[in-house]
Amino acid sequence: MKTAVIGAGAWGTALAIHFARCAHAVTLYARTEEDAAAIRAAGENSQFLPNFRLPENLHVQAMSADMADAELILVVTPTNALREVLRAWVAPYALQVPILAACKGFEQGTGLLPHQVLREMLPENTRVGLLSGPSFAQEVAQGLPSAVCLASDNAAWAEELAAALNSTVMRLYANHDPIGVAVGGAVKNVMAIASGVTDGLAYGLNARAALMTRGLAEITRLASALGAQASTMMGLAGMGDLILTCTGALSRNRQVGLKLAEGKPLPQILQELGHVAEGVNTVGEVVRMAQAHQVEMPITHVLHELLSGRITAGDAVQALMLREPKFE
Repeated sequence: MKTAVIGAGAWGTALAIHFARCAHAVTLYARTEEDAAAIRAAGENSQFLPNFRLPENLHVQAMSADMADAELILVVTPTNALREVLRAWVAPYALQVPILAACKGFEQGTGLLPHQVLREMLPENTRVGLLSGPSFAQEVAQGLPSAVCLASDNAAWAEELAAALNSTVMRLYANHDPIGVAVGGAVKNVMAIASGVTDGLAYGLNARAALMTRGLAEITRLASALGAQASTMMGLAGMGDLILTCTGALSRNRQVGLKLAEGKPLPQILQELGHVAEGVNTVGEVVRMAQAHQVEMPITHVLHELLSGRITAGDAVQALMLREPKFE
């Protein structure tokens, strides 16, 4: 299958490597010709995914290059860049070509989820969806086993595409609840920052387990309020992605929490990270969505206060522990 992967960050590069190894004809599109040339010259993405050689059948171009022969488009950008990338480079080719968003979060300002941005920008395209689940870029690039969801309202197409893309190292599950998959993928990043805070403060495994469990409850409440199926939160895009991101050393969002626990200011943390941590941009939108739908999300609210600089990491945990006792 001729596949265009738009976005040459760590995750886009890892997906491009994976699908090229699976004998798909893959082109990875970087933002500029200079970026593309640097990747081609090095034979790897030295900036975002170093030490992983690109397969010989993986081509690298700038986003401005023609992608008219693509049979599948994967947009792998930060959520807040999705709309502009679609408008500037993808829309002319994606009126009928199947397209997946492989990003997680709510669009700032609109509160839209990635698949909803796709629908708004490409209203005539009936084959749009999400690729999401517990998957670190480095492990996918290594060829280690993983399982993810391919979610779309178009159930027949989702099942057909999942079967076509399935491989011995990446198992794809078709899912017909894109709202649930998208909310799970977005809000788990918020919880991963919170998990990093508790780990950084050395509060122990009991605290981490409590935070993850109550965090999953918050995710489920918001997802249900937005029209998702609660059962989706028990699957790969909910519990699976939450477990990975809250516990894995490769999690960028968890790294943000660890550094917050050290007392570092957020701008310094993001500069040191060198990658996008979607949870930082997502938390404000989640707070607004929770308020609009009258959904109780105490962990999210306290983390928003912490990221805004109004409280310290220690204050955040104390605020959660001293809440009024309730039934689970």
